[in-house]
Amino acid sequence: MLTRIHNRLGQFSKTEEKIARYILNHAELIPNMTTKELAEKAEVSEASVIRFSKSIGIGSFKAFKIALAQELAVGDEEYISDFSIVHKKDSPYDLFQKVVHVNKGAIELLASSLDKKELERAVNVLKEARRVLFFGVGGSAIAAVDSLYKFTKLGFQTEFNHDFHYMLSLITHLNEKDVFVAISMSGKTKDVMDLVQFAKKKGATVIAITNISKSPLYKQADIRLATPTVEKDFRSGSITSRMTQLTVIDTLYISLFNTIGKHVLEQYQEAREEVVKLRR
Repeated sequence: MLTRIHNRLGQFSKTEEKIARYILNHAELIPNMTTKELAEKAEVSEASVIRFSKSIGIGSFKAFKIALAQELAVGDEEYISDFSIVHKKDSPYDLFQKVVHVNKGAIELLASSLDKKELERAVNVLKEARRVLFFGVGGSAIAAVDSLYKFTKLGFQTEFNHDFHYMLSLITHLNEKDVFVAISMSGKTKDVMDLVQFAKKKGATVIAITNISKSPLYKQADIRLATPTVEKDFRSGSITSRMTQLTVIDTLYISLFNTIGKHVLEQYQEAREEVVKLRR
């Protein structure tokens, strides 16, 4: 996106060039701006900002902001998570700032990739579930563990285990009243896909938390909670993808607590009292 704008600098009108130069010099600010704010900063009209978005092949300013935010998130993510990081001279605090920036950008992109209706379907299905199984491998396993903890607090019959064969033994007991939540950034992990296919065979509803890039898991799932594509497969660690996955889990947890929370408040309080007693 930024390269496209830079390469066309000599082709823009004077008004478009003012907008383009402001964007190139303040790219990290644009995703959080309104058309009015950008117009004021670039000293042009709002209509000119809208026309600029269309002139570079983007249908609207909103779509332009999403595309730019994704470009910035991926670019910074590569900088801090691929193996070229060993050649950088940034201080720990510089890297902290970059991590904050890319995580914030990824979560903002999640607001665009997550479909409202799919989220509502997921909450409704989970609310009525007899049993909920979570599964993820590698970095995605962190989100599965977090899910296990949160859903157990809500009183759900919940399971997660790193062992593939153990999960297979659990899935044999599933039926149409149960839910299998598959978590995978790439949506291509063989263990995840094998368990998904088995869960579907048993009649369970499959909810996928995976990238919006139409992965195999995205296509197999009954309900798709799509996360933005903010990482490449070759990286030194799951950073932004983990953040988006945890945000989806938190949303499901809070939504369910909002719906059924009054039925478990007594248990919440009891657990809280026991935690306080165990403090040293």
